[in-house]
Amino acid sequence: MAQKVCGSPFLKPFFLKTPVRVVNPLRQRRHTLPASEFRNLTPQDAISVFEIEREAFVSVSGECPLTLDEVLNFLGQCPELSLGWFEEGRLVAFIIGSGWDKERLSQEAMTQHVPDTPTVHIHVLSVHRHCRQQGKGSILLWRYLQYLRCVPGLRRALLICEDFLVPFYQKAGFKEKGPSAISVSNMQFQEMEYMVGGQAYTRRNSGC
Repeated sequence: MAQKVCGSPFLKPFFLKTPVRVVNPLRQRRHTLPASEFRNLTPQDAISVFEIEREAFVSVSGECPLTLDEVLNFLGQCPELSLGWFEEGRLVAFIIGSGWDKERLSQEAMTQHVPDTPTVHIHVLSVHRHCRQQGKGSILLWRYLQYLRCVPGLRRALLICEDFLVPFYQKAGFKEKGPSAISVSNMQFQEMEYMVGGQAYTRRNSGC
Protein backbone atom coordinates (compact mmCIF):
# COMPACT_ATOMS: atom_id res chain seq x y z
CA MET A 1 0.00 0.00 0.00
CA ALA A 2 1.46 3.40 -0.91
CA GLN A 3 0.64 6.84 0.43
CA LYS A 4 0.84 9.86 -1.84
CA VAL A 5 2.54 12.93 -0.43
CA CYS A 6 2.76 16.35 -2.04
CA GLY A 7 3.27 19.59 -0.11
CA SER A 8 3.54 22.19 -2.91
CA PRO A 9 2.42 22.67 -6.54
CA PHE A 10 6.11 22.74 -7.47
CA LEU A 11 6.97 19.48 -5.72
CA LYS A 12 6.30 16.23 -7.49
CA PRO A 13 4.24 13.72 -5.51
CA PHE A 14 6.16 10.84 -4.02
CA PHE A 15 5.00 7.67 -2.32
CA LEU A 16 5.83 6.13 1.00
CA LYS A 17 5.47 2.36 1.21
CA THR A 18 3.66 1.16 4.31
CA PRO A 19 2.95 -2.42 5.35
CA VAL A 20 -0.47 -3.77 4.48
CA ARG A 21 -2.54 -4.52 7.56
CA VAL A 22 -6.17 -5.04 8.43
CA VAL A 23 -7.70 -2.27 10.54
CA ASN A 24 -10.89 -2.65 12.53
CA PRO A 25 -13.22 0.06 11.14
CA LEU A 26 -14.50 0.75 14.66
CA ARG A 27 -10.98 1.63 15.82
CA GLN A 28 -9.89 3.51 12.70
CA ARG A 29 -9.02 7.16 13.33
CA ARG A 30 -11.13 9.73 11.53
CA HIS A 31 -8.22 12.05 10.85
CA THR A 32 -4.72 10.89 9.97
CA LEU A 33 -1.58 12.87 9.21
CA PRO A 34 0.80 11.96 6.37
CA ALA A 35 3.77 9.91 7.56
CA SER A 36 6.16 12.29 5.80
CA GLU A 37 5.54 15.56 3.96
CA PHE A 38 7.66 18.25 2.34
CA ARG A 39 6.01 21.65 1.92
CA ASN A 40 6.64 25.38 1.95
CA LEU A 41 6.57 26.93 5.40
CA THR A 42 4.06 29.55 6.55
CA PRO A 43 4.11 32.15 9.36
CA GLN A 44 2.13 29.62 11.42
CA ASP A 45 5.26 27.42 11.42
CA ALA A 46 7.50 30.20 12.76
CA ILE A 47 7.52 29.13 16.42
CA SER A 48 8.47 25.54 15.56
CA VAL A 49 11.16 26.82 13.18
CA PHE A 50 12.65 29.15 15.76
CA GLU A 51 12.68 26.53 18.51
CA ILE A 52 14.64 24.10 16.32
CA GLU A 53 17.00 26.85 15.15
CA ARG A 54 17.63 28.19 18.66
CA GLU A 55 18.47 24.76 20.05
CA ALA A 56 20.77 23.97 17.13
CA PHE A 57 22.77 27.19 16.99
CA VAL A 58 22.75 28.99 20.35
CA SER A 59 24.48 26.10 22.13
CA VAL A 60 27.25 26.13 19.51
CA SER A 61 27.77 29.75 18.48
CA GLY A 62 25.58 31.71 20.88
CA GLU A 63 23.74 33.24 17.92
CA CYS A 64 20.71 32.31 15.82
CA PRO A 65 21.00 32.94 12.07
CA LEU A 66 17.48 34.41 12.21
CA THR A 67 15.52 35.99 15.04
CA LEU A 68 11.86 35.06 15.47
CA ASP A 69 10.83 38.37 13.91
CA GLU A 70 13.07 37.67 10.91
CA VAL A 71 11.64 34.17 10.54
CA LEU A 72 8.13 35.65 10.53
CA ASN A 73 9.22 38.31 8.05
CA PHE A 74 10.73 35.87 5.54
CA LEU A 75 7.90 33.35 5.84
CA GLY A 76 5.47 36.20 5.22
CA GLN A 77 7.34 37.73 2.27
CA CYS A 78 8.78 34.70 0.49
CA PRO A 79 7.35 31.40 1.77
CA GLU A 80 8.00 29.89 -1.66
CA LEU A 81 11.75 30.02 -0.87
CA SER A 82 11.37 27.86 2.22
CA LEU A 83 10.92 24.12 2.66
CA GLY A 84 9.94 22.13 5.71
CA TRP A 85 10.04 18.39 6.36
CA PHE A 86 7.17 17.19 8.51
CA GLU A 87 6.71 13.73 10.00
CA GLU A 88 3.20 12.99 11.28
CA GLY A 89 2.55 16.72 11.35
CA ARG A 90 5.69 17.61 13.34
CA LEU A 91 8.44 19.77 11.83
CA VAL A 92 11.73 17.85 11.84
CA ALA A 93 13.91 19.92 9.48
CA PHE A 94 13.68 23.12 7.46
CA ILE A 95 15.38 25.53 5.09
CA ILE A 96 14.62 29.25 4.84
CA GLY A 97 15.72 31.38 1.91
CA SER A 98 15.13 34.86 0.52
CA GLY A 99 15.76 36.73 -2.72
CA TRP A 100 19.01 38.60 -3.35
CA ASP A 101 20.15 40.80 -6.25
CA LYS A 102 23.93 41.11 -5.93
CA GLU A 103 26.80 38.90 -7.06
CA ARG A 104 28.02 38.34 -3.50
CA LEU A 105 26.23 38.31 -0.16
CA SER A 106 26.63 41.33 2.12
CA GLN A 107 25.54 42.09 5.67
CA GLU A 108 22.27 43.50 4.31
CA ALA A 109 21.42 40.11 2.82
CA MET A 110 21.00 38.72 6.33
CA THR A 111 17.75 40.62 6.90
CA GLN A 112 16.48 41.61 3.44
CA HIS A 113 14.32 39.93 0.81
CA VAL A 114 14.62 41.28 -2.73
CA PRO A 115 11.70 39.98 -4.81
CA ASP A 116 11.83 38.84 -8.44
CA THR A 117 15.57 38.12 -8.50
CA PRO A 118 17.48 35.16 -9.97
CA THR A 119 19.35 34.42 -6.72
CA VAL A 120 18.13 32.81 -3.51
CA HIS A 121 20.07 33.36 -0.31
CA ILE A 122 19.81 30.28 1.91
CA HIS A 123 19.80 31.64 5.45
CA VAL A 124 19.54 28.49 7.48
CA LEU A 125 19.25 24.70 7.26
CA SER A 126 18.44 23.06 10.58
CA VAL A 127 17.36 19.63 11.84
CA HIS A 128 15.52 18.82 15.07
CA ARG A 129 17.89 17.47 17.75
CA HIS A 130 16.09 14.11 17.90
CA CYS A 131 16.46 13.62 14.13
CA ARG A 132 20.15 14.38 13.61
CA GLN A 133 22.77 11.92 12.37
CA GLN A 134 20.10 10.32 10.17
CA GLY A 135 20.96 12.01 6.87
CA LYS A 136 17.93 14.29 7.04
CA GLY A 137 19.95 17.46 6.44
CA SER A 138 21.39 16.22 3.17
CA ILE A 139 18.07 14.75 2.02
CA LEU A 140 16.24 18.01 2.70
CA LEU A 141 18.92 20.02 0.91
CA TRP A 142 18.68 17.69 -2.11
CA ARG A 143 14.91 18.14 -2.27
CA TYR A 144 15.23 21.90 -1.87
CA LEU A 145 17.72 22.21 -4.72
CA GLN A 146 15.44 20.11 -6.93
CA TYR A 147 12.52 22.30 -5.92
CA LEU A 148 14.42 25.49 -6.87
CA ARG A 149 14.55 24.25 -10.45
CA CYS A 150 10.76 24.63 -10.54
CA VAL A 151 10.70 28.20 -9.20
CA PRO A 152 10.41 30.55 -12.21
CA GLY A 153 13.42 32.78 -12.81
CA LEU A 154 15.78 31.29 -10.23
CA ARG A 155 19.30 30.64 -11.49
CA ARG A 156 21.50 30.14 -8.43
CA ALA A 157 21.65 29.79 -4.64
CA LEU A 158 24.13 31.45 -2.27
CA LEU A 159 24.93 30.73 1.36
CA ILE A 160 27.62 31.26 3.96
CA CYS A 161 28.95 28.56 6.26
CA GLU A 162 31.83 27.83 8.58
CA ASP A 163 34.87 26.02 7.22
CA PHE A 164 33.92 22.63 8.68
CA LEU A 165 30.65 22.64 6.70
CA VAL A 166 32.27 23.36 3.33
CA PRO A 167 32.65 19.62 2.42
CA PHE A 168 28.97 19.01 3.23
CA TYR A 169 27.84 21.70 0.80
CA GLN A 170 30.42 20.71 -1.80
CA LYS A 171 28.82 17.25 -1.89
CA ALA A 172 25.56 19.02 -2.67
CA GLY A 173 27.11 20.68 -5.72
CA PHE A 174 28.05 24.04 -4.19
CA LYS A 175 31.29 25.75 -5.18
CA GLU A 176 33.41 27.99 -2.99
CA LYS A 177 33.40 31.70 -3.84
CA GLY A 178 35.92 32.59 -1.16
CA PRO A 179 35.76 34.22 2.27
CA SER A 180 32.53 36.04 3.00
CA ALA A 181 32.33 39.73 3.87
CA ILE A 182 29.73 38.79 6.51
CA SER A 183 30.76 38.27 10.11
CA VAL A 184 28.61 37.34 13.10
CA SER A 185 30.05 37.62 16.63
CA ASN A 186 33.59 37.56 15.19
CA MET A 187 32.85 34.30 13.35
CA GLN A 188 34.22 34.04 9.81
CA PHE A 189 32.47 32.27 6.93
CA GLN A 190 33.01 30.91 3.45
CA GLU A 191 30.56 31.88 0.72
CA MET A 192 29.20 29.03 -1.42
CA GLU A 193 27.33 29.09 -4.74
CA TYR A 194 25.07 26.53 -6.42
CA MET A 195 23.95 26.93 -10.04
CA VAL A 196 20.34 25.78 -10.16
CA GLY A 197 20.66 24.55 -13.73
CA GLY A 198 23.61 22.34 -12.78
CA GLN A 199 23.63 18.66 -11.92
CA ALA A 200 22.05 17.83 -8.59
CA TYR A 201 24.02 15.65 -6.24
CA THR A 202 23.00 12.07 -5.73
CA ARG A 203 24.61 11.20 -2.42
CA ARG A 204 22.02 12.28 0.11
CA ASN A 205 23.27 10.71 3.33
CA SER A 206 26.10 12.63 4.91
CA GLY A 207 25.33 12.22 8.58
CA CYS A 208 24.10 15.80 8.91
